[in-house]
Amino acid sequence: MSASSDSASIVSSMLRDHDYDRWLSVMFAPPEARRHLTALYAFAHEAARIRDIVSEPQLGEIRLQWWREVIDGGRAGEAALNPVSQQLLDAMRAFDLPAASLAGLIEARRFDLYNDPMPDMNTLEGYCGETCSILYRLAAQIINQDAAGQGAPSLLADACGHAGVADRLSALLQALPQHAARGQCFLPRDLLDRHGALPQAAAAGLLTKPLLAAIGELRQRARSHFDTSHKAIRQLPQALKPAFAPLAIVPLRLKALEKNAHSPFEPAPHVARWRRQWAMWRF
Repeated sequence: MSASSDSASIVSSMLRDHDYDRWLSVMFAPPEARRHLTALYAFAHEAARIRDIVSEPQLGEIRLQWWREVIDGGRAGEAALNPVSQQLLDAMRAFDLPAASLAGLIEARRFDLYNDPMPDMNTLEGYCGETCSILYRLAAQIINQDAAGQGAPSLLADACGHAGVADRLSALLQALPQHAARGQCFLPRDLLDRHGALPQAAAAGLLTKPLLAAIGELRQRARSHFDTSHKAIRQLPQALKPAFAPLAIVPLRLKALEKNAHSPFEPAPHVARWRRQWAMWRF
C-alpha cells in the first residue's frame, strides 16, 4: 500500500468514527471522488472539534492558525506527516479548490473558541454558510466540476447556501446540551430579544417559555432553509445530487428535535443508522 493510500485509509476511518453521516454520504458519490470528499469532510471535522480538545482559547487559536498556514502553502513538512492535511492538499490540487473558501471556514471557527454571544440572525446564518454551505459547494466541485459550472450559477448557490444553513442550524440545535454545559450560546440575540428570552438562561441551560419559543422559531427557520434548498437541488444536474446527500439527514434531525421540543437541553432521541442511510438513498 502506498503512503497516499495508507493516509487515505486513515482519514476514512477517522471520518467514519467521528462524523458517520458524512462518511456515509461519501458512499453515494462516484468512486473517483470519494477519497477527496473524505478529505474535505475530515478537515471540516478537525476544525469543528478544536474547542472540545483544547483547554483554553489561545491553544485553539494556534491550531486554527496551523491549518490556515497549511492551506496557504506553508508548513509543507508538517502537512505531509498529517494524514488529513496531506489528503486535503491533494484534493485542493486535483480540483482547484479555493484556499480562500477553506480559510473562511477556519476563520469562522474562531467563534467557537469563546463564549461570546451570537449577535443576530444574519451573523448566525453567515457562520452557517462559512462552516457548512461551503462544504456543499466544494463537494459539488469535487463530484463533477463540469456539472458544477453548468446552468444558472445562482441555482447552485441557492442550493448550497440554504443547505448549509439548514444543516448547521439543525446541528447547533441538536448540540444545545453540550453548548449549555460549557456556557456557550449560539442562539442569536435578536431572536432571544424578540421572544423576551435571556441569553444567560440559554447559555446556562435554564428552560423558560420564552426560550422554548425562540428555539421553536429557529427549528422552523432550519426547516424553511431545507425546503428552499431541496427545491433548488431538484433543478440541478443529476450528476451533482450526491453532493447533497448529507442534507437528507436534516429532516430526521429536526423530527427528533421536535419530539424533544419541551426539553431541548436534554439529548434528542437517537435516529438509527439504517434510517439515515435509507434517507440518503431516497434523497
